[in-house]
Amino acid sequence: MSGRTVNVLLVEDNVIEQEAVRRAFKREHIGNPIITAVDGIEALALLRGGAGGAEALPRPYLILLDLNMPRMNGLEFLTELRADPELRDSIVFVLTTSRSDEDRVASYNLNVAGYIVKSDVGAGFVRLLGLLDHYWRIVEFP
Repeated sequence: MSGRTVNVLLVEDNVIEQEAVRRAFKREHIGNPIITAVDGIEALALLRGGAGGAEALPRPYLILLDLNMPRMNGLEFLTELRADPELRDSIVFVLTTSRSDEDRVASYNLNVAGYIVKSDVGAGFVRLLGLLDHYWRIVEFP
């Protein structure tokens, strides 16, 4: 990956969940920058570069995506992301409370790298972070 820092885009509307992810990264000494969006609309603006001349989120990045959000939910966001020629190769892990088979199938049909149910992670969240840390250290990003 040529030593570049991987930015993490956390798309999560729950402030408590956002903070839990930040604390877990800190506890595990993972220093990757975490940028937060509260829904799919805000996440797309960050990825594309928002109004007012804001620059797009620099690559490489990895997206941690909740599915249940207001305005534009996770599946709507994924559909829009995969339709965008500039963003379709984005690496997305779903991190959600949804155990729905329909959500899981729809997510994988939209080429997510993984689907993680938050309640299943529990104490294993540390292992998840380890997986992500190794993932962006080993995998060659587009």
